Amino acid sequence: MTNPQEPDGDPSIWARPGPEADATHPATPFETPPTTPEQPAAPAWAPPPDVQEYPAAEPSEDTVKLKRRRSFGDPVSIVLVFVIVVALLIAGLIGTELYARHLADSKVTEATECVVRDNASVTFGVAPPFLWQHVTGHYTNISIETAGNQVKDAKLMKAELSISDVRLQSTEDSGGTIGALDARLTWPATGIKETIREMVPLLGNLVSDVTTNPADGTVELKGAFGLATAVVKPQVVNNGLSLQVVSLTGLGSMALPKESVQPALDDFTARLLKKYPLGVHADSVEVTDTGVVGYFSTRNATIPAHSQDPCFANL
Repeated sequence: MTNPQEPDGDPSIWARPGPEADATHPATPFETPPTTPEQPAAPAWAPPPDVQEYPAAEPSEDTVKLKRRRSFGDPVSIVLVFVIVVALLIAGLIGTELYARHLADSKVTEATECVVRDNASVTFGVAPPFLWQHVTGHYTNISIETAGNQVKDAKLMKAELSISDVRLQSTEDSGGTIGALDARLTWPATGIKETIREMVPLLGNLVSDVTTNPADGTVELKGAFGLATAVVKPQVVNNGLSLQVVSLTGLGSMALPKESVQPALDDFTARLLKKYPLGVHADSVEVTDTGVVGYFSTRNATIPAHSQDPCFANL
């Protein structure tokens, strides 16, 4: 049995049902599927119609001043500012003190080295503060020590000075005053030999060795090979240092009588002390195992004016 033929273009009743086309608008191949419509955005908040909105008020001038007072009135801030200010003041004072000390040190060192013709180191007292001493020109204590190469013409002599109550007051006649100066001069035996050989031609050519005898306070000037010996005793005479001849033995007694040696030694010691400034004079002398130690001093000394002594010109 065969199915009856349908006319061409007529849908078969036996065919599968297809998608129903839109009765009003047939679908096209390029048409996009329908989308869900967007929901409207929630309206922004607005005040009720009967409530009036005011702009934010700016802080008043009194409020700003109050906040500033509170910030500056903070105890921690006050303490911090105070500490910083004090630290800066202390740092400034220390820096000024160090500079003033360096300046004074260089000037005193220069003057000392000019006088003794040797290197020197200077130390100032700590009380009152040095800056105050420098401003007032009144130095309470000064300690000076030389290198020990020489003190003027005395070879290998070392000087240790203690100076107090120095007042720098420059005038036409002086550069100030020194209340007290005490000096300890150490002169080793080798230095005595070198100095005598250079400054005492009459005796120096015969001296080859020098030894000290602390027991009797004498110094032996020995000639070559022990052929001649001169024994002298250091003493303080008329505020000066003197080498008194005790004995001459050997060939020295025949070649150089005592009457000739003593004036030569007196001239030698006078020349050593004549060039000491500030009225420094000998107080005592001591013979040790290694040499001779002399103690010198001066009181209420006048510092020479700049024009009188070039060594004190920069003070």
